[in-house]
Amino acid sequence: MIPYLPATPEDERKILKKLGLHSADDVFEDIPPSIRLQKDLDLEKPKSELEVERILKDLCSQNLDAEKAVIFLGAGSYDHYIPSAVRYVTGRSEFSTSYTPYQPEISQGTLQAIFEYQSMICAITGMDVSNASLYDGASAAVEAARMATDHTRRKQILVSETVHPETRKVLSTFLRYRGIACEVLPMKNGVTDMEMLEGKVSRETAGVILQSPNFFGFFEDIGNAEKITHNKKGLLILSVDPISLGLFKSPGEWGADIAIGEGQSLGNPMSFGGPYLGFLACTKSLMRKMPGRIVGQTRDTEGKRGFVSTLQTREQHIRREKATSNICSNESLNALTASAYLATMGKAGLKEVARQCYDKAHYAASILTASGKYHLLYDHPFFMEFPVVGTPSDEKIQEALLQEAIIGGYAFQKDYPQLGHGILYCVTEKRTKQEIHHLQRILEGIE
Repeated sequence: MIPYLPATPEDERKILKKLGLHSADDVFEDIPPSIRLQKDLDLEKPKSELEVERILKDLCSQNLDAEKAVIFLGAGSYDHYIPSAVRYVTGRSEFSTSYTPYQPEISQGTLQAIFEYQSMICAITGMDVSNASLYDGASAAVEAARMATDHTRRKQILVSETVHPETRKVLSTFLRYRGIACEVLPMKNGVTDMEMLEGKVSRETAGVILQSPNFFGFFEDIGNAEKITHNKKGLLILSVDPISLGLFKSPGEWGADIAIGEGQSLGNPMSFGGPYLGFLACTKSLMRKMPGRIVGQTRDTEGKRGFVSTLQTREQHIRREKATSNICSNESLNALTASAYLATMGKAGLKEVARQCYDKAHYAASILTASGKYHLLYDHPFFMEFPVVGTPSDEKIQEALLQEAIIGGYAFQKDYPQLGHGILYCVTEKRTKQEIHHLQRILEGIE
């Protein structure tokens, strides 16, 4: 272990001489003396690598993470099993600085990885074309809304109250400064009010954004929403959980125009909040309005298979202020992770994960409500999340669970105060029967 060695005065003199400067003050001559710090920084003495490592490990030990805790929290970030093969592939040095290349002729491997990602996203969403990924699910919603307004030349977006609250906040912020009206459709008993949707959609509506399974885990009436939206020539934007697509109908099968969502579930760890992965796919008629990168497959002059960045005239680095979006980057490493996960799991594996999430969540819901002390907030079909209410306060429940190294569900009172107190629980394929019964025993013991 080599200890940290601070620069000596002789080292400093050599550096200043090399730079043609007389003193360290000359380095900061462009900064007015009145705003310079006129004293030494109040810092500890330098530490060796070994000492720093011990400090960081001590800090990490204070975190209650997925390795130490049982997690029943979802609400946008999910504790799914990640096969070892996924971490091996994404940990290889070839991908450590993965990014969409500007010189595709020397970056065929990276381009092929993105092409495979796009192909898999199209396969699970049932859409015609996918981009190379976006920052997260919320930015994907913003870009889908912008696509709808550009395509229809209308200035109104309707978004259901059952769409993730943080996504709705991001939408409101972005669309406000583009002169686009963003109106929230109220919910009725935990799902979108279809009568209200029919009354609100007009010839001024560019698109309708629904989430299914929605924030509460319930399935929306997509078939009815599709008819209402398309009758007024608007676009249907459907936000989906990618794991659920292993078991239920895809956005393409529902007749959606744009499919979006958060791709963290596809092999990406929760990582205390990010980085995550936004996926966006659409019908062929909308692909020239799509933001971000698209990688295409081609043949070279010798007939060999190759990959290129295509349709780049939509890009910011080509068209600047006339670009379809200000997002001309992508989350390549996260997209690669999603590709590795989908390739590892396969069609049968993805279906099995979805089936286990569905079955275990319904088993947990029946166990937690068996005594009558707690009950489901609404009685709707759900996937792997469900809202539960009872007499004990949210704070008391969460505190009792943490004492048992259990991270409880999401208290929805913060974003839905009109619903009173209650907790949104999530049960993924990782949860066991023993863990579910342990949760039930703790909840029953809370006064």
